[in-house]
Amino acid sequence: MANDAVFTVLLLFMVSFASFGLGRASLAPLQQVAAPAALPAVQQFSGALPEPSSSTQIEVATTAQQYVASKNSNKYHLPWCSGAKRIAEENKIWFSTKEEAEAAGYTPAANCKGI
Repeated sequence: MANDAVFTVLLLFMVSFASFGLGRASLAPLQQVAAPAALPAVQQFSGALPEPSSSTQIEVATTAQQYVASKNSNKYHLPWCSGAKRIAEENKIWFSTKEEAEAAGYTPAANCKGI
């Protein structure tokens, strides 16, 4: 009877250890980091900026859209506030200043710190 208990405990320990190891091994492919792509050679500045080609254009975010509101609400938020994250893209209205949002009839959201 004691041998059965020892065998059961050892079997349980081995199964737990194997399961943990398999779980860790399954994450290994996700943790591999790809090597960075080669950077283009830097050209010496000649005084005039070259025209960007389609392969070198970089999308730049504008800072003009600092406050967001919903078409279905009367509150405006900072883009990182929880209320702003819940607004569907098709319902978002963007404002560049607080004054602009308030002139449109919106009031600051109480749960959005920093407004």
